[in-house]
Parts: sequence; structure tokens; C-alpha cells
Amino acid sequence: MLGIVDYGMGNLRSVQKSFERMGVDAQVLRHAEELRRADHLVVPGVGAFADAIATLRRSHLDLAITDFINSGKPVLGICLGLQLLMEVGHEDGEHRGLGVIRGDCVRFTVDATPLRLKVPHMGWNALDLNGRCPLFNNVPAGSYAYFVHCYHVRPADEAVIACRTNYGGPFVSAIWRDNLMATQFHPEKSQAVGAAMLQNFASF
Repeated sequence: MLGIVDYGMGNLRSVQKSFERMGVDAQVLRHAEELRRADHLVVPGVGAFADAIATLRRSHLDLAITDFINSGKPVLGICLGLQLLMEVGHEDGEHRGLGVIRGDCVRFTVDATPLRLKVPHMGWNALDLNGRCPLFNNVPAGSYAYFVHCYHVRPADEAVIACRTNYGGPFVSAIWRDNLMATQFHPEKSQAVGAAMLQNFASF
């Protein structure tokens, strides 16, 4: 069974339906003890870092997620689900994250540059893939995915960077370490390319 963590900040049904179309048994899980039943885990999310990490801690889902990652079973973070993996998030102050990946999460500053790009970064953008990541098996180089976010991660260890995207300069749009994969973009909204990634994850 593939579990999708519900902490009140994700478009869960969209993610669930994407897996169900592939014939994957995907269930929404709301309680920490339920996570142990899953073989794969997805941590989605849309919203504010501070509110999300507070909710995870209040429900003890923070420890359940890190325990699941440490168990070696496959985990996929999506959007806010990637950002929460970092040590620190800088949204409305400084907030401690799950600390699974060394580094932080910061706001785009492209709206202050001469290009005056809009924040949030929203819409389709190209992926500069690291082909070693199992999430990207058979995904063509230069594929496009759908983004909507104001913040991006800065891992301390470049070895975990699986993908970059350019928006006023390159930023990290996916990470990978062992059984843990996470994307800043939304695979569930990225049509055939995103469906291929979700299938790769379900098969991992």
C-alpha cells in the first residue's frame, strides 16, 4: 500500500487519483501509527512552512515521517513536502524543519532583480535532470513540469541534488538520497511526464 500523508496542507485527492489511475493502492493517512502500514510514502503539501511543521509536530507525524525515511522504505516529498525536509525554513521568520536534509529553504529574490520576475514562480518550466535518480527513469532530458511556489531549497550537500530548474538563475527542483526523493514541482499536475515519475516511484 502507498500512503499519502494528510496534515491539512495538500491537494491529496489529486495525488491519490494519479496513483489510482496506474492501479496503485493509494490511501490517505492521517495518524502517525497508520504510516507503519505503508510500503511507500508520499508527503505532499501546499502552504506555509511554519504552519505545516507545527501541524506535523502537534500530530507526531514529524517523527513518523522521519522514522519511515530511516526504515529504508521509499519516500516522495512534493512541493512543501520537499521544503519541510530541510533543517530550516525562512518563511515568516526562522523555523526548524524535519532536518532530514542539511540546508535551508529561502524565498525567491527574482522580483528584486532587473528581470523583475514574478513570485510565486508559477507554471511550466524545464528540468535539468540528473539521470541517476530513479524518479527520472525514461524521462526525456529537458522535460517540463508544473511549478507553483515562492520558496526553494538550498541543500548543503550538492550530492543530493537530482534536478535543477532556471528561474532568474538555477535553483534546486528535486533531490535524491537513497530511498528519499522529493520534487519542488508537482508531478501530479505535470501530465505524462509527471505520471512517468509517479510510476517510477511506485515501482521503486
